[in-house]
Amino acid sequence: MKEIRIFLDTNVLVYAHDRSAGPKHEIARDALLDLWESGRGILSTQVLQEFFTCVTRKIAKPVGSATARQIIEDLLKWTVIINDGDSILAAIDILNRYKLSFWDSMIVQAAVRGGANVLLSEDLSDGQTIHGVRISNPLL
Repeated sequence: MKEIRIFLDTNVLVYAHDRSAGPKHEIARDALLDLWESGRGILSTQVLQEFFTCVTRKIAKPVGSATARQIIEDLLKWTVIINDGDSILAAIDILNRYKLSFWDSMIVQAAVRGGANVLLSEDLSDGQTIHGVRISNPLL
C-alpha cells in the first residue's frame, strides 16, 4: 500500500496560526497537528513565503516577524518542495489543462512533485483529482 503524503496549502497553514479564524482555526490546527504527529506533511517554498506574508501582515492579529520565522524554521523539518524553472513550466501546463490560476497551479505542481496523495486546500475544488493528487477541503 502506498504511503499517504499530504501537501498543505497556504490557507490551511495560515488558519492554523490565526486564532481569530474561529472554527477554521480549530480545524486547521488539528490538521496541522496530525501532520506533525504522522510526519506525512509536505510544503513548498511558495507556501512558506505566502505564509510569512499572511501571518505578519494580513490576518486580524498578525504575529511578529521573529515568531513567523520560528514557525517557518520548524516547518523546514518537513519535506519542502523548491520551486524551480521546471516547476514553473509544469504549473503552466496545469494552468492550461485545468484552468486554475497560476499560483494555484504552482501549488498543485508542488504537491505532484512531492509525491502527495492529498492536497489540503480551501481554494481548490474539493474532491477533484489532478495528476493523482486528490484535493480535500478540510474546512467544509
